[in-house]
Amino acid sequence: MAKRDFYETLGVAKGASGDDIKKAFRKLAMQHHPDRNPGDKSAEQKFKDINEAYDILKDDQKRAAYDRFGHAAFANGRGANPGDFGFAQGFADIFDEMFGDFMGGRGGRRESQNPRGEDVRYNLEITLEDAFKGRQTTIRVPIMVSCDACHGTGAAAGSRPVNCPTCYGNGRVRAQQGFFTIERTCPNCHGAGRVIDNPCRSCNGQGRTRKEKTLSVAIPAGVEDGTRIRLSGEGEAGMRGGAAGDLYIFLSVRPHRIFQRDGANIHCKVPIPMTVAALGGVIEVPTLDGSKARLNVPTGTQSGNLVRLRGKGMSILRSPSRGDMVIEMAVETPQHLNKKQQELLREFERAGDKDRTSPASEGFFSRMKEFLGGEARE
Repeated sequence: MAKRDFYETLGVAKGASGDDIKKAFRKLAMQHHPDRNPGDKSAEQKFKDINEAYDILKDDQKRAAYDRFGHAAFANGRGANPGDFGFAQGFADIFDEMFGDFMGGRGGRRESQNPRGEDVRYNLEITLEDAFKGRQTTIRVPIMVSCDACHGTGAAAGSRPVNCPTCYGNGRVRAQQGFFTIERTCPNCHGAGRVIDNPCRSCNGQGRTRKEKTLSVAIPAGVEDGTRIRLSGEGEAGMRGGAAGDLYIFLSVRPHRIFQRDGANIHCKVPIPMTVAALGGVIEVPTLDGSKARLNVPTGTQSGNLVRLRGKGMSILRSPSRGDMVIEMAVETPQHLNKKQQELLREFERAGDKDRTSPASEGFFSRMKEFLGGEARE
């Protein structure tokens, strides 16, 4: 009886993509697997037919031969007979197709035979003003890039990589061991699927060379210390045309001489002259946006008093809002007084009611006397 067309066996069109063929195989193989149909000879035969068809159509070279010559391409010893693998091979294929990608197995390696380049970390220090406003900056990164001389192939001019004669370009080789089929990385091409007979002299066949790359980086407003920016595909180039890795820029915010950041809020310690703290007044304080804010100092302000300026703090990432600015008052005691100033202060001390002008200190010393007196009586 004539063999059934492989495309018809899998239920796909002749021009179907590799992904469509894989999906069709997975569905049919699970449906007709002998473990799900014990004792069903018909299901077992369908399973073998499905696996035979998939073994040919999943391989680009075998599929091309089949499209041109049909089943005759694999008759009389021309090409591998997929039926020879039998049930063991079918089980291996199902396990590979269902779990290979998840476990880093064969499927993923076939799609990208040349190894992907390494990810790269770059540390960038910025100012608090940069973090507040955002910034466009340029960085220079010494990194492995695709070789210009061979265009990343690793082969010298006038030549090109050829399919590995050991694995025929698959990057993997199979060996039958009893019931199971074992697949491993090709020892000749190390999984690349291709070999280079005449390597490029500029990169020694690697397909990449070290170079300083200049990149433009957009730092958004509101970033925090430790923020990571990812530039996809800007990491190290892969070997011999392999995909490039990613570049990760880690930001660190330089300490500021005036402001301290706390998330979206900004703290600022402002020294206040004793006279202003006592009598009250108006002062100006700087803000991160470069402007000044007028601040009313209430009469009798003490060191440590806090004033909150709404919406004068840090930018918030991906938001039009801003945090708050928290002002901490630090009352400054006068220094280097002349004789007149000293006399005026003494007169102030003699004329004042300490319980009213200095209630905190008077209260403390009163409690201290009571405490010490209590100890004496005991």
